[in-house]
Amino acid sequence: MPIPTEPIGSIPRPPQLIEAIKAFQAGGVAREKLDSLYAEALRDTIQRFEATGSPVITDGEQTKPSFATYPIHGLTNLEPDGVSIPFADGHTRQLPRLASGPFVYKTHAATYLEAAQKHTRTPLKQAVISASALSLLYPQDGIEGYSREEFLNDLIHEAETDIRDCFRAGAHSVQIDFTEARLSLKLVPSGRLLQQFIDLNNRVLNRLTAEERRRVGVHTCPGGDQDSTHSADVDYAGLLPDLFKLEAANFYIQLASEKDRPRVLRMIRDCARPDHKIFVGVIDPIDPRIETPEEVRDRVLEAAEYISLKQLGTTDDCGFAPFSDDTSTARDTAFEKIRVRVAGTELAAQKLRL
Repeated sequence: MPIPTEPIGSIPRPPQLIEAIKAFQAGGVAREKLDSLYAEALRDTIQRFEATGSPVITDGEQTKPSFATYPIHGLTNLEPDGVSIPFADGHTRQLPRLASGPFVYKTHAATYLEAAQKHTRTPLKQAVISASALSLLYPQDGIEGYSREEFLNDLIHEAETDIRDCFRAGAHSVQIDFTEARLSLKLVPSGRLLQQFIDLNNRVLNRLTAEERRRVGVHTCPGGDQDSTHSADVDYAGLLPDLFKLEAANFYIQLASEKDRPRVLRMIRDCARPDHKIFVGVIDPIDPRIETPEEVRDRVLEAAEYISLKQLGTTDDCGFAPFSDDTSTARDTAFEKIRVRVAGTELAAQKLRL
């Protein structure tokens, strides 16, 4: 397409899969039955993704427990009482706590990519969790016999491997989910935590080749879970100057749900480098109303007033169900919103005579 357009990642799981996951955890469903439902959901997701006309698709994260915890799900050296993330509607999500070293990934993202490749020849994008998000697993009071620096060295190695394995498996692109960026400014308004996150993620990115970094993107949003956010009240002005210090070529930026999009677009224009590709959010996954192609077109045209066309792309503000049990958005709604994003982006390209 003249204006590239890509999804963020997750699609709501089928209700029967969500119920089977709960039943399996309670001992009421056999592993074979659950695996069968996972496979069915994956096939259906890819078929429906392709039907939207999206030139790049994902597996919808159908078999991930969540966008954040897939690498550590099933590890035996974790305790449940880790960092708690509060959302605006009052619910929370809690990370586990690392209880002992060493730190390793139990699952790498390439396994999801390889499973999806069996069902499509459409370019596949793979999302991975940021090293900075997983750095929150290490307890503030430390771990006896396993220093924080040892942990970070292990974490950086695993994060690098996660990205590199995706490229080796044939990923079209790799997206680093960095949703904790905006949240960090809520936790530590001085920006000190954000700078630590940026530095840590750059330690990973600087291990990649220039060609790999050209195909790596970073996604930022204020969180999206059960139709609620964790940091939408944090001003982008505190984030964007540091965000573009990341050694990545592509940035996927939540924008559709911002109250003052022109203000944010001006900040993006002033902070981004000429070699950055900016995928602006033109679909709001939290809003149950399905946008029209004309609305998307107008959002793209608005962005084109501030961002060079050679740098401009479109995306969704966030995934539609980053956590596997999120049922706040209907599966049909998610696919229709994606179809509208593709159609609206094409309308904008026509209007711009591209």
